[in-house]
Amino acid sequence: MDERVDDDRARGLDAAHEAALRFLDSLDDRPVWPRASLDDMLTAFGGPLPDHGCDTADVIEEIASRADPGLVAIPGGRFYGFVIGGTHPAALAADWLVSAWDQNSGSASLTPTTVAMERVAGQWMLDLLDLPDTSSVGFVTGGQMANFTCLATARNAVFARAGWDLAERGLRGSPPLRFVVGADRHGSIDRAARFLGIGRADLTVIESDDHGRMRADALRAALADRSGPLIVCLQAGEVHTGAFDDFTSLIPIAHEHGAWVHVDGAFGLWAAASASLRSLTAGMDQADSWATDAHKTLNVPYDCGMAIVRDPADSIAAFRTGGDYLIYTSLDPWDVTPELSRRARGVPAWAALRSLGRNGVASLMDRLHDNAVAMAEGLASIEGIDVVNEVVYTQVMFRLASDDATRDLGAAILAEGTAAVTGAEWRGRSALRCSMSSWVTTQHDIDRTLDAIRGLVAG
Repeated sequence: MDERVDDDRARGLDAAHEAALRFLDSLDDRPVWPRASLDDMLTAFGGPLPDHGCDTADVIEEIASRADPGLVAIPGGRFYGFVIGGTHPAALAADWLVSAWDQNSGSASLTPTTVAMERVAGQWMLDLLDLPDTSSVGFVTGGQMANFTCLATARNAVFARAGWDLAERGLRGSPPLRFVVGADRHGSIDRAARFLGIGRADLTVIESDDHGRMRADALRAALADRSGPLIVCLQAGEVHTGAFDDFTSLIPIAHEHGAWVHVDGAFGLWAAASASLRSLTAGMDQADSWATDAHKTLNVPYDCGMAIVRDPADSIAAFRTGGDYLIYTSLDPWDVTPELSRRARGVPAWAALRSLGRNGVASLMDRLHDNAVAMAEGLASIEGIDVVNEVVYTQVMFRLASDDATRDLGAAILAEGTAAVTGAEWRGRSALRCSMSSWVTTQHDIDRTLDAIRGLVAG
């Protein structure tokens, strides 16, 4: 290879390595929330495309210096917004290798190394979560696409059971499909349904209890004397309260009526890896598909969702393509997800699981839960703050006496910079939501966060 190419590549990677370490080393001290707006960043990176190129290492330095004010300290210990994990060191390093290898990981024949690593990672995960070990595991971008992938498989399967070949005949004239969801489902379920041609008016919405769990009596009543293609969506980890649906009650009711049962477990599926939290997922293994998001609770880099289907034949029926130039094995990655070409996003999951081991994954889940309990107890000790939910998993929701005061506190926390929490609406009231998702968070991080919030409330 041309020496100039080797030199350009090496200097670019060295510059990226140094910039990455500078950013990671800054996490403990830098404001958690960005200090620049989108317009600021458009100005920093915008302007006309230059006529002449630039040295690779200089480009990387330019990116790093201009980007810094607009970066979020997500990999640090005091980012509690949305439900976003940090990045485990082994997973981060493996992700760098994935980019260097540049393997198109849709085909086992083309890229056997990365496909094998993904398949093993999937098997390890099924074992950890006590899900059927013959299930297919498709690696997708995140929880949204994991839900979409599973629900597309479900739609194809329930139509097939009703004698309708969706791939051949399409949707025109098809039997009516009932799509049953909980009142406190995540928005990605509705969005996935919309992608599949199922509108809001087509949803059968089941009442939930005060914690956001679907009510078994309401499901039974809604399904009484009903027949035809049916999908029921349940939830492992309500995004505000962290509550889990009662799978031992709900799944049998759904199956009595011939339903395909899907579980949205974007962050909650991983509770099954912990002996102390496993009861939350009791009965979950009886569903037909499950979706999760490894960049949340397992702490791998974006993007790494997992779409899990009990019977791989259902995945193949929904997704196998027909290109005469493609080479097939018994089960290729492109057989179980919508993508053909993609990066080897499952390799960082393999690295995280291999680095942590069974006990390490369990300890991580326990630590996230313990951190949530500690944060809730600390918040409850601050005069004027009300912790809204029972902390069963990783989510803490709190508010002040009025909605305006709650929203103002949320804005003040982001502006002050010590930590990041994000706003929510729960039962018609404003709230702030704190999600414990990062392996980095320590008691010291929690104490610093509580001190900052206490000062803001008092001030």
